[in-house]
Amino acid sequence: MPISSFMGLQTALRGLLAQQRALEVTSHNVSNANTVGYSRQEATMAATPGLKVPAGALQSGGGAMLGTGVDVEAYRRIRDTFIDLQYRAQLMTLGDAATKTRSLDQAELTLSEPGENGIGHQLGQFWSAWADLSNAPESPATRRALVDQAATLSASLNRLSAQFSTVQTQASAEYSAITGASGDVASMANEIAKLNAAIKDTLRGGGTANDLMDRRDLLVDKLAKLAQVSVTDLGTGAISLNFGDAAAPLVNDGTVTWPQVLTAPGGKLGALLSLSSATGTLASYKTDLNNFAKSLADTVNALHAPPNFFSYTLGNEAATLAVAVTSAAVRASVTAAPGANDIALAVAALRGGAAEASYQTLVTRIGSDVQDARRREATAEVLTNALEDRRQSTSGVSLDEEMQNIVRFQRGYQASARAMSTMDEMLDVLINRTGRVGL
Repeated sequence: MPISSFMGLQTALRGLLAQQRALEVTSHNVSNANTVGYSRQEATMAATPGLKVPAGALQSGGGAMLGTGVDVEAYRRIRDTFIDLQYRAQLMTLGDAATKTRSLDQAELTLSEPGENGIGHQLGQFWSAWADLSNAPESPATRRALVDQAATLSASLNRLSAQFSTVQTQASAEYSAITGASGDVASMANEIAKLNAAIKDTLRGGGTANDLMDRRDLLVDKLAKLAQVSVTDLGTGAISLNFGDAAAPLVNDGTVTWPQVLTAPGGKLGALLSLSSATGTLASYKTDLNNFAKSLADTVNALHAPPNFFSYTLGNEAATLAVAVTSAAVRASVTAAPGANDIALAVAALRGGAAEASYQTLVTRIGSDVQDARRREATAEVLTNALEDRRQSTSGVSLDEEMQNIVRFQRGYQASARAMSTMDEMLDVLINRTGRVGL
């Protein structure tokens, strides 16, 4: 079978087009070097099937295969699924730690400890007011100062309890906003379902859906910070995605199942559930604060009654603690003897006792919890950044490397163009000059 005179042109054209497409992919990489979630792509080239050339009359054997050039076989997305799994698991840990740190920081800030606005300082002033009363038990001004200081202490406890409740309520509201019908989870799940359909359609048509897959993976990363995720490739280009500890997949191909019941989803949502729970960390702070308020009121009332110096509602002591006496009804002694001060001395001696110790234990516990949360967040952030660096070393765009590719493909394009020009000149001689003599 004779070889066409135009075969060389076709071979050079294939090389020209292949290098051009590789340059276009490189240009796409450079353009998206700073695009969040973008994965580096490459044009995978392969030699086109050879042309069998029969052996000549004087040659032995069955002939040979003549190369016909190159073609772009695929546009490959560079991605390491194992690193993706590690990265998303660490994102979940970071989401949990960061959320707890933020809320516990807020709780610690409300304590105002140490400082003049803190309950510890005001409690000290309260004991001092009783000591002042013991020195001047019949002074109306001293009694007024005691009642005012007790009211200030009670108001601070009321406010601190309310602030703990506010942090708890904020966590619950944030969870509801994220998981609501128009929240982040539903929005991202619906978009992933649409991307599944678009990716399947593109692949069925023989196209490449790399950018669509990048967008889908970015959404999965965002969901991983909210809760634990598990992704299953369905083999059609679509994925099935499990979210948190729900029994059914959040997204299965084009089907979204939301809302779902989550009990321990992990990530940011898991932290918000824990913080807003009636048995969570913030609830335990309120319980300890109630125990302190009850202990304070009971020990003072036991020495002062009748009448009770403090009043409160059982089960909600810190929020309802109030001064139950007027300055005229304050008792400095069990007797009416002038200068008697046994009650005032006994109450003043409560300084540093069980009630005050329970409050200091609460302050220490909150401080310890905050420090632990900060350490966990810092550790999770370091590990997340390390995995992100590993991920970028595989999937990220290196401008230095892309510039080298530009030069490489440019030289390949120029060489193919030169081969085509040479073949064109040869054909010009063959077609236009063959048989003409003397020219």
